[in-house]
Amino acid sequence: MADKPMIQLKDVSKIYDNGTVGLKDINLTINKGEFVVVVGLSGAGKSTLLRSINRLHDISSGDILIDGKSITNAKGKNLRMIRRDIGMIFQNFNLVKRSSVLRNVLVGRVAYYPTWKTTFNLFSKEDKQKAYEALQKVDLADKVYARADELSGGQQQRVAIARVLMQNPKIILADEPTASLDPQTSVRVMNDLKMLNEKYGMTVVANLHSIELAQQFGKRVIGIRAGQVVYDGEMKDTPKSVFTDIYNGGDGSEEAK
Repeated sequence: MADKPMIQLKDVSKIYDNGTVGLKDINLTINKGEFVVVVGLSGAGKSTLLRSINRLHDISSGDILIDGKSITNAKGKNLRMIRRDIGMIFQNFNLVKRSSVLRNVLVGRVAYYPTWKTTFNLFSKEDKQKAYEALQKVDLADKVYARADELSGGQQQRVAIARVLMQNPKIILADEPTASLDPQTSVRVMNDLKMLNEKYGMTVVANLHSIELAQQFGKRVIGIRAGQVVYDGEMKDTPKSVFTDIYNGGDGSEEAK
């Protein structure tokens, strides 16, 4: 199963309306259960890559397959079903600040319910119990009824991880999940992502600012520069000089914070 393709990008390009090239001729295969980190300067195309995978951005050409199905051409119910398999973790947490932690975690089940039930907060007792268990896994069970905006940044990101756990996706896309966190909290959040990868077999693709975190957690590293893949290899075989090259000849200090 380890060699089963989970994400495939075939000749993918993205050109924005103003002519900016976001991605150029990307060909990538990410297999089931991989933990992949994507590195590169701000504006290199890392976020565009992730947002194209779950079709928050429509690509200009090429095709993207999720577990063998084209998300590029999917519509309606088929698109919703494919997206149900893709969990997204954002830099700014994307929580409903005035709602409880429990309610935010239950959002992970929205794709499994008709809209009217979620509008009236009609989640099953079983799912409420699962939400509590998900919070236990990220050590936030004591915050179940707190408002999201009462939590620290690191706690909010761990609520977002519990929400993904509720969704039970095949893939987690994490877009700079530690960018606004202190170093100790960043390691904690990355360990939670590692848990989802190793315990539940979820395929993780994470954009990271920190080279140190990338080296610590990534099994495979993909370097992006000017919308193109300039490096793709196993982390254990990747020398520091590769990171210098990815950051366009610099020492990487702009992103290695």
